[in-house]
Amino acid sequence: MSRRAPVPAPDLPLLLLAAAAEVTDAVHAGVVAAGFADIRPSHGFAFVRMAPDGATVGELAAHLGVTKQAASQLVEELVSKGYAQRNPHPRDARARLITLTDRGWAVTRAADAALAAFNRTWAETLGAATLSEVRDGLARVVRPGRVRPSSW
Repeated sequence: MSRRAPVPAPDLPLLLLAAAAEVTDAVHAGVVAAGFADIRPSHGFAFVRMAPDGATVGELAAHLGVTKQAASQLVEELVSKGYAQRNPHPRDARARLITLTDRGWAVTRAADAALAAFNRTWAETLGAATLSEVRDGLARVVRPGRVRPSSW
């Protein structure tokens, strides 16, 4: 009986994109389950940049890879929903510093809890040692600070 070659797994980049989508979906589901149904995943990417010290609209735009106009619209939405506030900038009188409100920090805590649950699920599936190897390997090849949505 001849042995057939194993069917190759999907390409690594596709698996990484699928994993990123699973993380995003898990965090979004956790945030919604915690009572924040008016939040979109793109909001969370902005929260990452605003925490802990705030950010200007220009800094948010650069972080998200969008125009300043798009970042301004996002800030307006977050302010109107009570998740962020505009403050005087401590070093630039022309700029405003966008910071999270108590409600914004509550969403951040819900997202952190969802991430912890996601990590536990993957640890149960892959085993702690394998998950640690995956994490360490990715940490060697992924540039930190590039967490942002792929599209707006």
